[in-house]
Amino acid sequence: MSGRNGMNALILGLGILLGLGVLGHQLADAAIRFKEYERTVNVKGLAEQEYPADVVIWPIQFAEASNNLEELYSAIDRGAEKIRQFLLAKGLSDEEITIAMASITDKSARDFDSGVRAEFRYTAQQTVTVYSSQVDKVRGVMGSLSELGKQGIALTGGNYQSQPQYLFTRLNEVKPEMIEEATRKAREVAEKFAEDSQSRLGKIKRASQGQFSISPRDINNPHLMNVRVVSTVEYYLAD
Repeated sequence: MSGRNGMNALILGLGILLGLGVLGHQLADAAIRFKEYERTVNVKGLAEQEYPADVVIWPIQFAEASNNLEELYSAIDRGAEKIRQFLLAKGLSDEEITIAMASITDKSARDFDSGVRAEFRYTAQQTVTVYSSQVDKVRGVMGSLSELGKQGIALTGGNYQSQPQYLFTRLNEVKPEMIEEATRKAREVAEKFAEDSQSRLGKIKRASQGQFSISPRDINNPHLMNVRVVSTVEYYLAD
């Protein structure tokens, strides 16, 4: 009886081993086929275009100094009005001109004292800002600022706050065309890869569009904007 049980156990063990072997082979074969099906290539396509800026923000700054606060405010108002009239004469409109609140410094009220008596107790910094879509016209006016200097306005500049800023606001208009170009270039790269690997390019597995970036073309031409986007596409490959 024990001999028969031993034989049955042996047969059962052999059956289990055989079954496991067949199952393992099937799983391995399925994994290989699945891996072959999942053969993919991941590529990127770049689209890059240059466009002129369509908005300019131009801060015009000037300074005044006085020992009399009332006189200082009067000088600020006169200077701002001269700048406004100058801009209007150059073809800009009142809607494109903004006069900010002046920044006044009372040197006698500061917490620290360098020990040197300033010539003027009060100093003021005023900014007149142009916000316009007439980019070319505004750029032309920028070259005429010396006319304001001849009117006795002490223009200040050279710092970051006084630099003109250029904007490109038509991104939504150019997006479809640029995405199409980036996707086309990505496919060209994928097709070349498939050809070199003796494969065929299949359908898209997944795709993602990178963020659009807008930056000046170079430091000397900040009004020319470089717009770029990178699309990432993953394709299936087949033999």
